[in-house]
Amino acid sequence: MTIFEVSVPATTGNLGPGFDCLGAALSLYNRFEFSLADCLTITASGEGADKVERDEKNLVYQGIAKFYQHIDRPIPAIAFHTDTAIPLSRGLGSSATAIVGGIFGANLLAGSPLDRSALLDLAISMEGHPDNVAPAMLGGCQLMASNQAGGWEFCHLAWHEDIAIAVAIPDFELSTAEARKVLPKQFSMDDAIFNASHLALLTHAIQTGKDNWLRAGLQDRLHQPYRQNLIKGMAELQDAAIAAGAYGMVISGAGPTLLSLAPTGTIESVAQAMQQAWLAMGVSSETKCLAIAKDGTTFKTR
Repeated sequence: MTIFEVSVPATTGNLGPGFDCLGAALSLYNRFEFSLADCLTITASGEGADKVERDEKNLVYQGIAKFYQHIDRPIPAIAFHTDTAIPLSRGLGSSATAIVGGIFGANLLAGSPLDRSALLDLAISMEGHPDNVAPAMLGGCQLMASNQAGGWEFCHLAWHEDIAIAVAIPDFELSTAEARKVLPKQFSMDDAIFNASHLALLTHAIQTGKDNWLRAGLQDRLHQPYRQNLIKGMAELQDAAIAAGAYGMVISGAGPTLLSLAPTGTIESVAQAMQQAWLAMGVSSETKCLAIAKDGTTFKTR
């Protein structure tokens, strides 16, 4: 019996001013094992394993079902196991890994009739926007824009080797739906221009590592000012991170995880400063210093 092992990286979406259009894959992984079986069997281990659905409501299974519906074949009996290292509802793309993992694993079980581009289109149709599923599938830092045909264009941004990443993951959750509710339906012309210019600057800063561009480019007016009140102590963590040497700090995805960019030599100090700032307010958190996951979703067989 062939078992396919699929690894999908965490992601950070909405990076700074890149709301719904800029995301990066991070070196933290959810892993999935798929095989044909006599009946549907779902098992789980790792972070949040007790919260994983064990029936057809499981998001990995919904990805599998989406794939087989797309290729117009019946869904076979499948056994799959999820080993999670990415915490749920923290803004690190755990749902995207489930969607991508299910679609990717189903393709392998079906003999790989679709290429990665087609699999990504399916994942976007499930997720609704591409800033998490695209870096999860493709790896690296991805800028996305819709094209004239109603599809998407993906622009890979080479991440400068001197830009390090620290995340502070608090012990509370924040749903994407709740974070979406606080956003206004309309923005001023000034705010639109502000974000357009800062996103353009940030894309160059990521590739060049130019410190002044990073400090300026991470600013945002479209989502972070409205979500800040949902994340206790965000302003204090930002001050602490910058004082410790960070270029800046942003909300990862919809939060509540907070992400700082800093020179490689200071990243451990930045991570510690973020953790201590939250601890001073009675919030426990886990910090990780991560790298860009360049390869995206990978697999092996056994």
